Amino acid sequence: MDTLAAPASPPSPALAHGGKAIYGVPLGVLMLDARFPRIPGDMGNATTWPFPVLYRVVRGATPERVVLEGAAGLLPEFLAAAAELVEQGAEAITTNCGFLSLFQAELATHVRVPVATSSLMQVPWVQATLPPGRRVGVVTVSKTALTERHLRAAGVPADTPIAGTEDGREFFRVLIRGEKQDLDVALAAQDVLEAGRAVVSRHPEVGAIVLECTNMPPYAHALQESLQMPVYDIYSLISWFHAGLRPRVFGVSVQGRYN
Repeated sequence: MDTLAAPASPPSPALAHGGKAIYGVPLGVLMLDARFPRIPGDMGNATTWPFPVLYRVVRGATPERVVLEGAAGLLPEFLAAAAELVEQGAEAITTNCGFLSLFQAELATHVRVPVATSSLMQVPWVQATLPPGRRVGVVTVSKTALTERHLRAAGVPADTPIAGTEDGREFFRVLIRGEKQDLDVALAAQDVLEAGRAVVSRHPEVGAIVLECTNMPPYAHALQESLQMPVYDIYSLISWFHAGLRPRVFGVSVQGRYN
């Protein structure tokens, strides 16, 4: 008579498995090569996140080159940097510039882990939450540089209402032009607020805002209070993204017992 094999023993809790260079940091962030201040709330300020992230600066990828020049010639550098983050231990990749939606497909194909390049990817999701007759509006660092190619790569309709900060007094000239290495935070906030108000004024059907720029989360709260509508940004996207990488433990075992 055949006998059933004994069930395999569960893995020993004392056995640690290797294979990575760095542990406990599932999210890798591709950073532009910039020197402007990154205040709390900025994606490039590590204190912004309630979880650890792994940064990698892509040398030569200046904000001006990525935003105003369409990141021309930079794809190989971003692919190599993303692969390095994954080799070090990252289980997913994001970037600190919404204009890098252009590289979404190439990055995901190259590293073969989840990739979220741009806050703009939220636009279709937010649109699905709005009542009939309402639309998503976008506030970007540069409306003139945000092309249909960027929008299409993120799944954003080409006729989406958009306003930029390029005509402001501080935000664009510090973050994109690199005219100085200090930032007047109050002036920068005013630039973002004015852009948000402009898109709503021109398009009164706008019922929610998505901030393209990863440097804008520090001003999202003020914009939401000013417009009295939901405001989404890279912080909301990456908080969602990370929640799938490390789901919260609620104290219930797979057998349904409470711990």
